Amino acid sequence: MQRIISGLAGLLALVAVNAQAAEPVKVASKIDTEGALLGNMIIQVLESHGVKTVNRLQLGPTTVVRSALISGNIDIYPEYTGNGGVFFNDPTDQVWKDPRMGYERIKARDLQEHQLVWLTPAPANNTWTIAVRQDVARQNNLVSLADLSRYLKQGGKFKLAASAEFIQRPDTLPAFQQAYDFELKPDQLLSLAGGDTSVTLKAAAQQTSGVNAAMAYGTDGPVAALGLQTLTDPRHVQPAYAPAPVIRQATLKNYPQIETWLKPVFAALDQQTLQQLNARIAVDGQDAKSVATAWLKSRKFIH
Repeated sequence: MQRIISGLAGLLALVAVNAQAAEPVKVASKIDTEGALLGNMIIQVLESHGVKTVNRLQLGPTTVVRSALISGNIDIYPEYTGNGGVFFNDPTDQVWKDPRMGYERIKARDLQEHQLVWLTPAPANNTWTIAVRQDVARQNNLVSLADLSRYLKQGGKFKLAASAEFIQRPDTLPAFQQAYDFELKPDQLLSLAGGDTSVTLKAAAQQTSGVNAAMAYGTDGPVAALGLQTLTDPRHVQPAYAPAPVIRQATLKNYPQIETWLKPVFAALDQQTLQQLNARIAVDGQDAKSVATAWLKSRKFIH
């Protein structure tokens, strides 16, 4: 009888584990174009292996999605290594400017403090930058942020379209202003909802409300296509922002294969590839799901 009871207990425990493992994985992303692209890739790879998912893509800005992951309201989303400086209140630490060291730092701290696991990062750097209209850049010899500082001190006309996050976060626009000794006044800023650079870039291209510059990312596809030019950061103000899936440790224990499935996908996403894929969405008007599907199939990551 004892053996029967023990056997039954073991069977019930196995059933409970399998039931838990069968729970859908809640996949989220930030609100921007690249977030939607990478989030769709995660969903499609998981579902191609028979894992049910819940689509929570373009959930909101960084703070919203990060909080949802820590609280367990979502299970996985693509994040950027350089944000570790903000998450752990040490944005000036030089470690965040080194792609490998920054990744190892946030991987260790997130696992220890939040039971979050950083999976394989992409070899791309989606760092923050500022893009200006090409006509403005040519006429005023604007190549770097140091040139922008000179231009502003000479009274040059300048208005930046950006998200509230870019305007307010200490490691973004405020860091540029401090390093290059310039300050944008409120009437030189157009704050747009969300963090989608396709919106800020279009505002600069179309000169919306007098805008001639925009918040941009290193892997943005539409910059050149929209007649804009990114400014270089010779003082290396910005951290390295390598995109990587971040997953709750509990979810990974239920589906340990997720790490293996996503590793080759993100390893194949270099700077040029992400720029091209982002351009298909932001410039050509294709939806993120279709772009993700076509690329994953072309690389035989899904069938």
